[in-house]
This record gives sequence, C-alpha cells and structure tokens, in this order.
Amino acid sequence: MTVTVDRPHTAAGTALPGHPLEPLAAAEISAASALLRADARFPEGTRFVFVELAEPHKDAVLAWVPGTAWDRRAAAVLRNPRLRATYEAVVSLSTGAVVEWRHVAGAQPSMTAEEFNACEEVVRADARWLAAMALRGVQDPSLAMLDPWAGGYTGPDDDPGGRRLARPLTFVRSAPGDNGYARPVEGLVVTVDLDTMQVLAVDDHGVVPLPPKAGNYDPALITAPDNVPSFPAVRERLRPISITQPEGPSFTVDGHAVSWANWRFRIGFTPREGLVLHDVGYVDRGVLRPVLHRASLSEMYVPYGDPRPTHWNKNVFDEGEYGLGWLANSLELGCDCLGEIHYLDGWVNDQDGEPVRIGNAICMHEEDASIGWKHTDFRTGVAEVRRNRKLIVSMIATVGNYEYGFYWNLSLDGSIEFEVKLTGILSTGALPVGEDPVFGTTIAPGLMAPNHEHYFSVRLDTRVDGTRNNVFEVDSVAEPAGPGNPHGNAWRTRKRQLTTESEAQRLPDQLSGRAWLIASADTETALGTRPAYKIEPGAYTAPLWQDGSQQAARGGFATRQLWVTPYDPAERFAAGDHVAQNPGPDGLVAYTAGDRPIVDEDLVVWYTIGAHHVVRPEDWPVMPVTAVSMHLKPFGFFDGNPMLDLPREGGHCSGGS
Repeated sequence: MTVTVDRPHTAAGTALPGHPLEPLAAAEISAASALLRADARFPEGTRFVFVELAEPHKDAVLAWVPGTAWDRRAAAVLRNPRLRATYEAVVSLSTGAVVEWRHVAGAQPSMTAEEFNACEEVVRADARWLAAMALRGVQDPSLAMLDPWAGGYTGPDDDPGGRRLARPLTFVRSAPGDNGYARPVEGLVVTVDLDTMQVLAVDDHGVVPLPPKAGNYDPALITAPDNVPSFPAVRERLRPISITQPEGPSFTVDGHAVSWANWRFRIGFTPREGLVLHDVGYVDRGVLRPVLHRASLSEMYVPYGDPRPTHWNKNVFDEGEYGLGWLANSLELGCDCLGEIHYLDGWVNDQDGEPVRIGNAICMHEEDASIGWKHTDFRTGVAEVRRNRKLIVSMIATVGNYEYGFYWNLSLDGSIEFEVKLTGILSTGALPVGEDPVFGTTIAPGLMAPNHEHYFSVRLDTRVDGTRNNVFEVDSVAEPAGPGNPHGNAWRTRKRQLTTESEAQRLPDQLSGRAWLIASADTETALGTRPAYKIEPGAYTAPLWQDGSQQAARGGFATRQLWVTPYDPAERFAAGDHVAQNPGPDGLVAYTAGDRPIVDEDLVVWYTIGAHHVVRPEDWPVMPVTAVSMHLKPFGFFDGNPMLDLPREGGHCSGGS
C-alpha cells in the first residue's frame, strides 16, 4: 500500500521537499527567479549567474524535526551588464518574498555560459584578430577555436569594480573535428569586455609557426599520416569485464538521502561546487554517529609556470571563475560509470533564471575493494577473510581543455576518500621546432605544454561525534639516546593541539609521518580517549611562484595543506566569494586574519590537494588519468575493527583450512 504524505507548500505553490537540504527543484528555480524579476530593486537587463539552495544554518538543520515546515530559501548571484553591477539576493519561497538584496561593490561573479559562448563569436568578427590570423597563414578563420580564459588580475586596469574581462586564447583546427590544441596560436592575447561584448585589445607578441603535426585521438582521424603520436587507430579488443549485482545494489535512495551498509548521508548539488555531501554519519551498534556536516570542493586553482606572454596569466580558478556544476557532464553507463548505477540529475540555471537539467550529473555505485581483513592461523590452517567494499559518488566536469572527475569513496571500514581524476587535453603552446621549451615539455614537433599545478581545496564542515571538535597534529619522532632509549630503537608520536587559526596553517612532513586528528571535544571512548578521524596527507607540493606575483596574491589558500577555521556559514570558498579579477588576498587568507581560537569549537577543516604536473610526452594528445586524493580514517572513533561484524562471503571463503 502506498501512503501519501501531505507536505506543507510554499507561497509559490511548490511542496516543501522532505528535508531542508534537498537541492532546489526545477520549479523552485523558476519560482525564485520570478520573485526576483518582480522585485523593484531588480534592474532591467540583469542576468542570472547562479541560483541555488540557500542552505539553512547548521543549527537549524540539526534542530529540524521531520514533517515540520521551515523557511525554504533560494540564493542568487546576478550581474547587470549595463550598470556593471553585481548583486546577491535571497528569496523566501515559503513566503514569496525577496528577503535579502545586496549590491556587491567591486566584485565580478563567475563567467556564465551565455558569456562563454558569445566571447568566441565576438573575437571571430574582430579585424585585428583576423589580421593576426592571416599573418600566421590561417586562410579559414572558421577553423579557429577560442578558449575564453578568465582575465586574471594583471594590474589596476583589471580592477573588479570596472570592466568585466576575459582573455581568450586561440587554437586552429586543420579540419572540422580536428584537435585544435595541436596548433596553438602563440603570442596572441585577446582582451574582451564581457559586459559590452567588445574586443578591447589584440596583443600580438610575434609570429611563431603553427606546429606542423596533428594530434588527434578520434580513431577516425589518428591514422592521418601527419598525426603524432602515430599509433594504430584501434588495438585488438580486450575480452569484456561484466560487473553484475543479481540482487541489485546494497544502497537505498530516498530523494537525495542515501543509506548504504552503516553509512547515512545526503547528496547535494550546486552550480558552483557541483557535488556536495551533507550529514555524513556512521551507524555504530545501532547509534548514528555524525562525522561530517558538509563536504565539498571549495576551490580549484591551476597556475602555470611559463613566463611567456600567452602563458604567464594562465592562473585560473576553475570553480570560482566558472562554476563546476554547470560544467558537469551527463554520465553514460559503460563509459563514465560501470556496474549497477544509480544516477541523479543536476539542476542549474540559464541566464534568464530558468532551470536547466543536466541528466545523470551524479553517478553512484558500489565497487569491490579487495580484502578488508584476513588472518590465517598457521597452526590450524583455519583462515578468516572478509572483503571490503566502497560506495562511490561521483561527477565529471569539462573545464575547457581539461576533464576532472570528483569521487567521494566511502568504505565499510569507516574511512572516507576524496579522489580527483585528471584527464582531457593539455593547454599547449608553440615554439620553433627543435627549441628547448625551458618551462615545459616538448610533446610534438613545435608543440610544448607548460609546467603547471592543480590545487584543490576540500572544505570539511566537521561533526566528529558531535558539533564541538579539536584538531591535533601528530608527528612520529625518535626518542633521544639515553636511559629512555637504551637500545637506540625507540620512537613515539608527538601530539600537539592546534589552538588558533594561525597555528593551524600547516604543511606536510612526510619524514615524520605527519598526520592530523579531528577529535570530539565532548565524547570519550571506552579506552578514555577522544573519538577522532585522521587525515593522512596525500599529494601536495608548495607553490613555486614568487612573492609579489598575482598568483601569490590570489592563490593564498594553496600555500598551506591544512587550514582550520571556526564554523561561519558565510565562509564557503577558499579563494573568496567573487574570484574573477580579484587582486587578493581573499578567502582563507582573509578569513584567518583575525586569528580566532579553535579549541572546543564548531570547526571547518580545509585541506589542499596538489597535483604537480611536469608534463610527459605520454600526456599527449589526450592525457591518461592521473589521480590525487585525501583520506579520512577513523582513529579511536570505534572501539575496534568496524568490519568485524561482516558476514562471511560463503562458499570457499567461509572459513576452515
């Protein structure tokens, strides 16, 4: 029998969803935009950048009782090109009113899809650009493609309170469908005003011949005689791998709420961050114990290390300057995801404020994760073994030339991994054939790719066994020689509490096995210790930019692997709310300037993952996936192995000799 529950409705006539953290539905995006357009403060010609759920304060979410109503709100970022003005607004869908309206002076919001597409067309019509292309022997400008790179901050003329800028780079296809990144137009930098859609400048720093070889990866094209690399189009097919779950997956989904094994959590989606996890908890002997209130990628920064005119200003904040949600792929079974898949759509907005559906934006599935634990009693020959399993929640975004896969992996042992998989096509440059690129790698004749780095800031709104947490740094150190270490073999861990924001700006130390513990301030284990989760440091290299550069001024979050701040719902993004043309410092550098205490507080932990990319020839013409990640592992959170209660798999794995 199906039971229908009558839910409270908003003023717009839409039913309240089953939980305050449900992402906005399509009808809610439309309703919020209509309320804003009808408001007297909404200037004519204003465009919608982002419309998303205005998440309730953490206290309100924790106090909410299922079945009760709440004030359902939507938040919007807006841009008026005529007034060169940026606005932020909050709409109450429950009351049908605009409850907050703010002009954000001196701020540029993220580039919109509308601007992204129009930018290319306006450059194609510019006589200066056409002349520069003719100098390079390009007879058919329609084969040129332009990547609308964000403008960065090159000096006072880029002040975010003035012109709204993009600096697109040009590449040339040899034929329709060809990989244009094989023929970058070196030395040509275009500056476009996105508010007026005018080309402000075409700076030509000198002609470098287009690289002579194609770089195709489509099997129908890579057999061309001038292609590099000159591999066969298609190798012999491997025998298929079939992943089946005859009884179906082990997870259940109710809206965006997920139950899997002992894990409980909610899935969110925003146009800027893309995939978000909420209310992550683990059921321990019948009790749901919280781990994270909210987990998301808060920023993604890619600075390049080549000083030449076309490359030095490549320091793009792919999340803050574009938005990962609206760049999300529609995922396909057997291609992006394999197995018994559950998909969730992502909803974003167009610049009229209307909803746009990204079908299958989020993929969820289970994977076998090898053995979880095993022991064989060598005296009796009796073996006990249990297999681990992961639940993977993922999305993939295409940001111009690169693809990024984002994966939250939850395991039966209580651990959480955030993994980033990088693939796609390198951002390339040209140079005379045979010349040493110095600041990059030659990947084909006359073609190079600059050294660069990728920094990912993961924001963890922690709730390890309760709202109040502490953070400790743990190093492994040798015991000094003497009576306490008579044999010279002793070592121990040194645990130090991080007490202020300045003290909690930390770097890794692999030689000491450095790790960080996020511990409960209020609960205690049977062993008399504080339940905790351990951050095991992963890939990270310190930025190589110089003080005084725009990279140093704007990308301050990347200078530390760990930051800790008291919870503030207004502090969501590691490089600040409005990154485009922001000269910095902003984001974490600004948040922590007051050096607030972080003892026995509601904390947010920010963790930087770094992918240091010295390009290989094997990364061309399309890059094999490389992965970087961070791990959260229970450390005294459980009284023992949380997988001890796993049942035997049966058959020959059921124990015995």
